[in-house]
Parts: sequence; structure tokens; C-alpha cells
Amino acid sequence: MLDELENRGLLFDIANKEALTPCPFYLGIDPTAPSLQIGNLVGLLTTARLAQAGFEPIILFGGATGSIGDPSGKSAERKLLDRSEIQSNIEAQKKQVNEIFSKLNITPKFVDNYDWTHNVSILDFLRDIGKHFTVNYMLAKDSVKNRIEGDGISFTEFTYMLLQAFDFLFLYKNYGCKLQVGGSDQWGNMTAGLELIRRKLSGEASVLCWPLLTDKAGRKFGKSESDAIWLDPKLTSPYKCYQYLLNVADDEVIKLLKIFSFKSLNDISAIESEFKAAPEKRTAQKELAESVTKLVHGEEKTAEALNATSVLFGGGDLNQLPETLLKEVFSEVPHSRVSKDERLSASDLFIKAGVVKSKGEAKRLISAGGAYIQGTRISDPDESVRLDRSVLILRSGKKSYFLVEVS
Repeated sequence: MLDELENRGLLFDIANKEALTPCPFYLGIDPTAPSLQIGNLVGLLTTARLAQAGFEPIILFGGATGSIGDPSGKSAERKLLDRSEIQSNIEAQKKQVNEIFSKLNITPKFVDNYDWTHNVSILDFLRDIGKHFTVNYMLAKDSVKNRIEGDGISFTEFTYMLLQAFDFLFLYKNYGCKLQVGGSDQWGNMTAGLELIRRKLSGEASVLCWPLLTDKAGRKFGKSESDAIWLDPKLTSPYKCYQYLLNVADDEVIKLLKIFSFKSLNDISAIESEFKAAPEKRTAQKELAESVTKLVHGEEKTAEALNATSVLFGGGDLNQLPETLLKEVFSEVPHSRVSKDERLSASDLFIKAGVVKSKGEAKRLISAGGAYIQGTRISDPDESVRLDRSVLILRSGKKSYFLVEVS
């Protein structure tokens, strides 16, 4: 199992490897957003691989720690959320985890650390947990050291490490949990749990972490230039998810396939060979985009994303696509409005949309074969345009698009 993780680029470090046997283990999820992001799939799919190898998965939602804020990988304090918002986020994220794991035939146990922390008094916590850690030990952790060297860290976030260690201790005692998994930015918090288990119970446990995925600019995987890639289709559509993965760099795609695909490494090697022979076909990117979109959004939505891609980039009829999708895809092109009661020729519409400035210019564009409505080439400048859709997409030449809203 460890060899498989290492060969897929999912093994950054492991503590107490010699103590590791199939056992209950946990992955912590931070409920500070109403949806998981595509980057969270690294942890979820690593959890799934461990489950398939005989380990018993526990998904821990940080109902308590989420109200404090994890300083790991953060340069500034987080905004504190109230209990109702955190609980709403947990329910939404739990649903997402269930939907993904059900496709993989995995049934995790769900826990919320609020359940065992909210009744613990500060005096009990300081006496039973805090006394086992020196300030020097905590200051040496990167998550703390980096913040102190930057804008500083509040006592609230400074204590996050102790709360996470308390979680591991609780799960070790009550669930037989002897392994915690997480990203490499969690290493300090996770090993603090090992220290607490050893000091309080003379127990042995392990932690395993994978490397953080970043692009060449140092941004976390799943962060586009404009927004994060969310697993909630209301926040990031299946089409946008598919396109994000379809456009990953050639020198990154095989690494990502190993992480996000359940195809065997031999199968991925075959895909890599085909991809290297003809990179312009984007075989590897298509495999990555399709497999992840299916896992997150299902077969039907993936088929819609594939169809939309085929139509949009294959010069097909845009009338096949939902108008909501057209608005999303062409959200950044010039917009204009017309009334559905207007009687417009093709020339008139191109003038109103700002594609051209005059009828003469419109006629020249159409005569040259460079004018399109809904992906269909226009040949007659005086042709009447049907305004029976709420969105029309005009194109001038090969790449200049314009969106017209009909109301």
C-alpha cells in the first residue's frame, strides 16, 4: 500500500512507519466553507485508497477547530464563523463526501470534534492537554514559526495544534484510531497528536502525509485565476470543472492522473505513451477531466460537459446547449440586450451587439463568411433573426464572441 502511494506521488512523509498496520484512521476536514474544493479530493481519494487496502476510514469535521482557525499555510488570521454557519457547512460537506465515497463503495464513519470539546472547561484542557507541550516545542512547528516571522499569530490560532492533538488522542482512546492522514502542511499538527498519545497513554500511533499540490506560481491546485474550483455544482459548474482539468499543463497531467485516477499505474503508463506520441490530442487531459468530473458530478453531468466542449470547440450548433451554460461560458465577452419584440435582420443584430458599426461593415463581414449566430454561419445580411431564445451568441471571425440577451 505504501509503495502504491509513493509511486502515485502521494507519500511525502510518514512517522512511526513500523507501527503501521490496517486500523481505523482519520482525515480531518475544515468546515469553514459551504463546499469542498477540488484540492480536497487529494485527501479523500487517498483515504479511499487506504480503505481499499483494509484500513477503516473516519472523516472528522472540525466543528470545534473550524471555529478557531488553522494557521497552517495561512499568512493572516481567518474570519471566525458562528456555530450555525459551521454546522451548515458540515452538513453540505458531509453530503459531498458521501456522494463521492458511494461511487467507490466506501462507507466512512463521520465524527465532529465539537461533540467532545464543547463541554471541556479551559482549566481541564490546560491541565490535561496543555501541560504536555512546551512552548518551545510549539514555536518550532513551521505553521507557527512562519506566522511569527510574518504578521504574528493570535493565542487563539496558536492553540489550534493542541486541539488537533486532543482529537487524535480522543479517537485513539474511543475508536482505536492509530493513524492520521493529511497534507504536508499539517505535519506539525499531526505529530503533536503522536506526542500527546505517547505522553498520556504511552501509546504508539502513526501519521502519513502527502505533498501539497501547487502550480508553477505556487498556488494550491484547484485555484483558478478568478476563483476556486468547488465541488458544489452551484458554485462551479461541471462544465467549468471539466474545462479546468482539460487545460492542465502537459508537464503536470500525468502526475495528476496518478493522484486522481483509479486506473492502474500500468494503464496510466500506456496513456502517457500515447500522450507523448501526440500531445496535441490531449489524451491524458481528457482522461483526467472525464474521470474526476464523473466522480464528483456523475455520468449525466459529465456527458453534458463533454457535449458542451464538443459543440463549443468543434463549431457545432449552440442551440443544443442550455442558455445558463452559454451565459457562464461567455460571461466575460461583450454583452448587449435586445427586445424579443424587435424585428431584426442579421446586419441589424450585429450592429446592436457592437460587432460592427454600420450595415456596410456588416455586409462585408457576412459576405466574407466571418459572421455566425449560435455557431451557424450567416450568408444573407438581410435574413430575419429569430429572437426565441433568451441568449444568443454571435461570432466574428474565429475568436471574437459577443453575447446578446433577449428580454
